[in-house]
Amino acid sequence: MTINVLVVDDSALMRKVLTNVLNDCTGVRVTDAARNGEEALKLINKNVPDIITLDVEMPIMNGLETLRAIKEFHSIPVIMLSSKTNEETTFKALELGAEDFIEKPVAISQNWDYFKTELAKRIKVYFHKEQAPDDKIAKTELKITSCLEERKQTLKAIVIGASTGGPKALVSIIQSLSENLTVPVFIVQHMPENFTASFAHRLNTLASVPVEEAKDGQRVLPGKVYLAPGGKHLVLDGNKMRLTKQPKRHSVRPAVDYLFETASTVYGKDIVGIILTGMGKDGAEGCAAIKQQEGYIITQDRQTSTVYGMPRAVVDRGLSDQTASLTEIADILYEMTR
Repeated sequence: MTINVLVVDDSALMRKVLTNVLNDCTGVRVTDAARNGEEALKLINKNVPDIITLDVEMPIMNGLETLRAIKEFHSIPVIMLSSKTNEETTFKALELGAEDFIEKPVAISQNWDYFKTELAKRIKVYFHKEQAPDDKIAKTELKITSCLEERKQTLKAIVIGASTGGPKALVSIIQSLSENLTVPVFIVQHMPENFTASFAHRLNTLASVPVEEAKDGQRVLPGKVYLAPGGKHLVLDGNKMRLTKQPKRHSVRPAVDYLFETASTVYGKDIVGIILTGMGKDGAEGCAAIKQQEGYIITQDRQTSTVYGMPRAVVDRGLSDQTASLTEIADILYEMTR
């Protein structure tokens, strides 16, 4: 199968570079390129692509306006191309229905190989959906199981891990937390540096509890949500958070495993770990550490995951206590925290 891509960018150089990069990827072909949103919509009506890369900042019709118009009439996946100067707009795009975003290199000579690899990976993942494991774990219809009801009484912390598709999922998750939250919530979302501060700010405006980017040496307070900053691992050390530059795990920093493993030693069995949508297997080792301490693990189901990679890695190892849709996970968190 050949994946047909529409490239939308106001820079002629970027359109050319993106076209060359994507045409070099096996199984990917750029069929059209547009310099603004109006051109893109006309091209879509003539030749519907399989996926679109969309620049955030463009004249005539910007990225958000173009995205709204695309999503009104089509279900085509859209990947936003963002820069460090438009993080807020990027997160609004995710809320409007964009599937993912990737940071543009500051210069073509900087991090270009990484950008090329990541872009190809993110495009292809939408056309290689993983199948759900057979009868590995039963999906519950309950908002909260009797086991979770008991754990609610002794709950000391909630840890959440996510990657591709995570920002949109986390908006739903964080909005579900009750204003009566009495335990800390820690999140690792695979995201570039500089974007996490804006994402934390965005979540804070949407949530009924305080959300902030974690700081090195910061004391953990109940009733708050802490997001790991891009480029640093978040680890727990007693009642304090530490940010480290330890080696990447699964080629990412921050890594879910570091957070989950250290959280398991601090909170023991009185912890709930949640693995949301994402590529790869980051979080599986961390879930194993939580299960060793008799903590509880929830995984997002295949149907509502943008990419069923990270949740599946946990389920395949028999570490998930409960698999649920994103809506059900939100309901569970509300019940657990109210």
